[in-house]
Amino acid sequence: MPSSSDRPALLRPRTGSLVPGLAVVAAGVAVAVWTGSLQAVLGPLVIALVLGVLLANSSLYAPALRPGVKAGTKRLLRAGVVLLGLQLALPDIVALGLPVLGLIIACVALSYVLTLQLGLRLGLSRAGATLMAAGFSICGASAVAGLQGVVNADDDEAAAAVAMVTLYGSLMIVVLPVLGGLLGLSEDRFGMWAGLAVHEVAQVVAVAGTAGATALAVATVVKLGRVLMLAPVAALASVGERRRTAAIPAADHRAGSRADDPDTPTTTGPATGPRPPVVPLFVLGFLVMVGVRSLGILPGPVLDGGRTVTTVLLAAGMFGLGAGIDVRRLLRTGGRFAAVGAGSSTLLAGGSLVGVLLLA
Repeated sequence: MPSSSDRPALLRPRTGSLVPGLAVVAAGVAVAVWTGSLQAVLGPLVIALVLGVLLANSSLYAPALRPGVKAGTKRLLRAGVVLLGLQLALPDIVALGLPVLGLIIACVALSYVLTLQLGLRLGLSRAGATLMAAGFSICGASAVAGLQGVVNADDDEAAAAVAMVTLYGSLMIVVLPVLGGLLGLSEDRFGMWAGLAVHEVAQVVAVAGTAGATALAVATVVKLGRVLMLAPVAALASVGERRRTAAIPAADHRAGSRADDPDTPTTTGPATGPRPPVVPLFVLGFLVMVGVRSLGILPGPVLDGGRTVTTVLLAAGMFGLGAGIDVRRLLRTGGRFAAVGAGSSTLLAGGSLVGVLLLA
C-alpha cells in the first residue's frame, strides 16, 4: 500500500489526464455563454448541452479528452443548482400575495403529477417521466439537472428532457404573445400567465418582454416562485426513491421500464446500493442560499457574480452531460418524450390561463 508521501506522485498523472478534457469543457462553456448572450431563444445551458452532444458523436472526441470532460459533471450541476438559490428573495415572492402563491403551488403540483402520469402511460421510465415533470413544471434545464441524480436517470433521458423543454418553451415565445393579444389580457395578467406557463427563466423574459415592463416584472417574480418549488419537489422525489429502493429488487430499481436493455443487469435480490438521502444535500444548500439572499446582506456585485458563476457551473455540467449522450439511442426514444412535452405544455398553459382569469 503506498505511503502518504507517495500520494502526490500518484495523483499527478491522474490530475494531468484531466487537463485536456477540462480545457475542452472551458472552451465549450465560453462559446455557450457568449452565444447565449447574443439571443434570447437558446440559453447557455442548452447550447452547452448541444456542444457536448456534437463533440461526443464526432470523431473529435478522442479517448484522452473523456476523463476531463466527464469529471465532476453531476457535482458541477448540483453546485450550480445550489447557487441558483441566490436568485430568489423570499420577500419578493411573498409580496405576490396568498392567492398568487396558491396559484403557483397549484400549477406546479398539478403539472408535475399529470406530466409524470402521462410519461408513465406513454412508456417512459419513472426516472425519465420525473425529469420531464420537473423540467416542465418548475424551471426547465435547472430542474432536470437537480433531479437527475435524485432519481438515477441516465444522460439520454436528461438530454431528452432538456431538449423538449427547449423546443416547447421556444414555441411559447411565439404562441403566447399572439394568444395574449387575442384574449386582450392586461400586462399584469399576461405577465402572470407567462411566469406560470413558460418553462425556462430566459424564455419567460422573452415572452413577457413583448407586453411591457410591468408584464416582465410580474412574470419574473412569478417564475422565481416556481423555481422555489424545486426544493420540496426534489425532497419528495428523494423520499419516493428511497421507498422504491427498499421495496423492489436491485435490478428492477435501476432498470424500471428498461428491462429490454441488454446492458441492464438481470440479477435479482434485495437492493443493496446506498439509499438516497431524505433531503439531498444540494437541496439544503439551495435553501441556505435562498435564506442568505433573503436577508438582503449581499451587495449587487456579489449577486451579479453569483449569477455568472451559476451559469458557468450549470453550463459546464451540461456540456459533460451532453458528452455522454448516444444520439442514435436518443432518436429512438425521442417521439415519446415529444408527446409528453406537447401534452404537458398544453395542460400547463391552459390550466394556468384559467387560474389567472379566475384570480384576477
